[in-house]
Parts: sequence; C-alpha cells; structure tokens
Amino acid sequence: MKRLMTAACALAMGLGVSAAEAQEGELTLCWAAWDPANALQELGKDFTQKTGIEMNYEFVPWTSFADRFLNELNSQGKLCDLMIGDSQWLGLGAEFGHYVQLNDFFEQEGISMDDFLPAGVYNYATWPKGSENYWALPAMGDAVGYVYRKDWFAMPEIREAFQAEYGRELAPPETWDELLETAKFFQGREIDGQTRYGIALYTERGSEGITMGVTNALYAWDVEYDNPDQPYEMEGYFNSEAAVEALEAYKELYECCTPPGHSDAYMVDNLDAYKSGQTAMQMNFFAFFPGIAKDEAVGGEVSGFFVNPSAKTEASVLGGQGISVVSYSDNKDDALEYIKWFAQPDVQQRWWDLGGYSVHKAVLEDPGFVDSQPFAGQFLEAMSNVRDFWQEPTYAELLQSMQRHMHDYIVADQGTAQEALDATIEDWDFTFESVGKK
Repeated sequence: MKRLMTAACALAMGLGVSAAEAQEGELTLCWAAWDPANALQELGKDFTQKTGIEMNYEFVPWTSFADRFLNELNSQGKLCDLMIGDSQWLGLGAEFGHYVQLNDFFEQEGISMDDFLPAGVYNYATWPKGSENYWALPAMGDAVGYVYRKDWFAMPEIREAFQAEYGRELAPPETWDELLETAKFFQGREIDGQTRYGIALYTERGSEGITMGVTNALYAWDVEYDNPDQPYEMEGYFNSEAAVEALEAYKELYECCTPPGHSDAYMVDNLDAYKSGQTAMQMNFFAFFPGIAKDEAVGGEVSGFFVNPSAKTEASVLGGQGISVVSYSDNKDDALEYIKWFAQPDVQQRWWDLGGYSVHKAVLEDPGFVDSQPFAGQFLEAMSNVRDFWQEPTYAELLQSMQRHMHDYIVADQGTAQEALDATIEDWDFTFESVGKK
C-alpha cells in the first residue's frame, strides 16, 4: 500500500498536474430555474474539469426566486457561494453587505469592464449606478422581445385579408400602433380550423409580471421615473401625459387581444399560450428564444422575432443579471476562481453557443454574431437601448406598489390610468421619504 501511494504521488508530480487541476472543493451557485440555467449547468462541467472544483446548483422557479434567495441573503445563510441575482438586488447587496466588492479582484486578475457592453456593466455590475464600484460580473444579458408566428404571417389568404383591412402589408410590428392592429387582426381569427388570439402579454400580479409588461409601453413612450436633474422628483414624469397614453395603450391591448383567462400571466404562461398555438404573438424575455427556436412545434421557420415596438422612442425592458460572490460564503476563493474563469472570452463564447446570453464584446462584436442565431440581431438591438426598473435597496416595496396599481387598473378595470400612476407615485414618495431620500 505504501509503495502504491508513493507511486501515485510520484505519478501526479511526474505528469506535471497543476495546482488548479489537482484542486478540490465545492461551490453552490444559486439562480432561477429556466432554460439558461440548464445551459449554465452544462457550461460548469468545463470549469470542474479545469479546476477540480465541483459545481452544485440551487435553481428555483421565478415565482419564488426573490423570496427564496433574498431570505437567504438577509439571514446571512451559507447555501449560496455564487448568486446570480436580479439587477435590482445590486443596491441591496452592496449596502447591506451581502455581496463581495470585486474592484480589487478585477484589477488583480486583469478583468476589465471595458470588455463588456456598457449597458451590461451599468445594469448588472455597478452600485451606485454609473459608478466604478463593481459588485458583480455581467453574466446574463437579457431584454423583453416578441415572438410571432412567421408561418401564419406568410399565408397568402392572411396577408390578403390584412392588406384589405389595414392598407399595408402584414409584417412584424415596428410601432405600438402596428402592434395593436396586428393583435386585433388575429384576435378570434380561425386558422387551420382553430380559433386564434392576438398576443400573450404579461399581466401577473404576485411578483413582477405586469410591471415588466407595462414598462414596455412606458419606455416606448419615453417615460422617465423621475426628473433626471432632480432624483426622486416623480411628479410630472412618471404620471405625465405620455405615461397616461402608454398605460391606456397597454390596457387596450390586454382587453382586446389576449387569450381567454390571461389575467395573471407571466413568462411560462406566455410560452404555453404561444407554443400551444393560441396566439399569433407573445411578449417574453430573449432568454426563452433559444428554446423556441428548437421547439418541435414552433421552432425553425415557424417563428420569427422582433424587438419592442416604438412609440415616441426605441427602448426595451431590461432583463438579465450579474453574478456575485456572496459575502457569507466559506468558499470565497473558489467562487472568485469561477468568476475569473467565467470572464474569459472563450468561455463567454461557449456560454452563448449553449443558449446563455453573453454581453462580452468579443462575442457580440464578432462578425458572425448576428447570423449565429435567428434572434441574435434583435437581441443586440434590444440591449443597445434597455431601461430598467428602480435599482434601489427598497426596490421590493417600490415594485409591490406598482404591481398593485397597474393590475388594479389594467386587469381589474378600477379607476383611470392617471389615478393608477398618481397612486403609484404617492406610495413611492412614502417609501423614499422613509429611507431619507426625499
């Protein structure tokens, strides 16, 4: 036995096994349970092979994602070594000490934020916003886009009927007026012997769904949350005439053109409605588009993709997240090793190839990127003009208020758009005053 152990040690030394290759350890990465998480799990096998560090994963559904992992952070739990948390969590993670600040590590390892898309760095890495204080590495670029039944749009009888009704060719909508017309055209229309509907929208009340839906309209109408020159001054901005018009447009689209029972719908509900052939279009995050492109029922030439239509400007709702090292982890050195590995251009390219969404310039600026996936060009366009909800430590309270007032107006048909916006501002004023920001 002694001779065998000696021989084994000699073999390891003689073959030049590096310290990284011989390293042993375990990490747990926490994220949501969705298609990109499966891609990340596959990617993680490369990290384990290179470092010897085993990767464990804690993936939970989006509906319980925030509750599950914010509770973990607030209780200073040790489950998660690495956290892919929402962009809104950066302020909370930084100010309450949940995340490790990465500036010194980035400098030590030669990791430059200049190598990533500016919108990705701003939204997924910094706190305060726009500063050079980094609390995450941009991990998962994402935005809200749209999928449409390309095969239905190409049917001669459908195209002829649309031309007769609206005086223009049927094409992916470029404006909100065109989105409404297209959804109305398909609502209740019989195609291949089945009744179809216009569009699957976000209407969910419990977490963030209807806010992520409504802001597609608000941003397209160029609505600001507050005065750019006077932070937290919201009167005349979030409840402006443009905001009222945008909110009324979203309500009209919901009332006229969604499938039956679509009053509390978010990502998975929209996917189900579209994949089952109920709707001509769906609103959803780009993160789901690789799965759609490969789906047996709606993949290939059946589906096409387009960005959020414009109204007064071009803008898209931000999704996506950065990856952070949890400060309560007992494995911070190994977690930082993962960050270093994940930041490499070749790893970022493989991340994109597997179905993740890199915002590394080496990937996005490659001449072949736009043609690498049927939605790649739209993703790049969307990421160039993304906007996000409040990235504040108190974002959860701000979000709950908006969820309630938007759902009451749009789905429950209570009050007016102006009243819903005014009530939201009133709640937000209280929240900001309670933390001394007003």
